[in-house]
Amino acid sequence: MRFSDAKANAESNNISNVEFFVGDMKNVFNTNFISQHGKPDVIITDPPRDGMHKDVVQKILDIAPSRIVYVSCNSATQARDLELMKESYKVVKVQPVDMFPQTHHVENVVLLKKKK
Repeated sequence: MRFSDAKANAESNNISNVEFFVGDMKNVFNTNFISQHGKPDVIITDPPRDGMHKDVVQKILDIAPSRIVYVSCNSATQARDLELMKESYKVVKVQPVDMFPQTHHVENVVLLKKKK
């Protein structure tokens, strides 16, 4: 999904309390961004096949949103990243999605909630 598609989808569903930002999370979520926009309640991440860089995982842990939605096309790198977050977050739900039924590829969506 492109940035413009996300905005159009929000508008067509009468959702006005959302903002979209696109870019490498370790660069987007800097001190200036946080001071200007505040800390997000939810982070949705869909990293490349290699998973999230450890600096990105640490940045998410520093921001500490109440929920994280982690979409992945590689369950092995997703499991590696979830292991790095297990002290602060618990896995609430896992949903595999077969978007490419003629192949062995499966997208995996994980909902994480901050531990109290």
